[in-house]
Amino acid sequence: MSAVFRSLGELNCRERSALRAVAAGRAGITCSSEPDLYIDGMVFCDQETARRLWHGGLVRAARPGRLGELVPAELTEPAVEALELGAAPRPVPERPGGDGQL
Repeated sequence: MSAVFRSLGELNCRERSALRAVAAGRAGITCSSEPDLYIDGMVFCDQETARRLWHGGLVRAARPGRLGELVPAELTEPAVEALELGAAPRPVPERPGGDGQL
């Protein structure tokens, strides 16, 4: 992982959700030094997160494009490894001494 993100544990829920959307092929990114992320055709609500993912080396444009052009986004190898794509979901641990109910 990059210097921005040293481990998956440093990714917040919104960052992980954005990465899952990119992995599912639902995201686009503008060709720019400060790109905008789009998910399901709509601009992502948190461009600060989008830029952290970009500058952190976790997302990139899937193909070259003109300046400002919206192109498909893809995960980088470190992001794929961080998300452990293809791994079985981890079970949610029970609360200590709890009966598993909220």
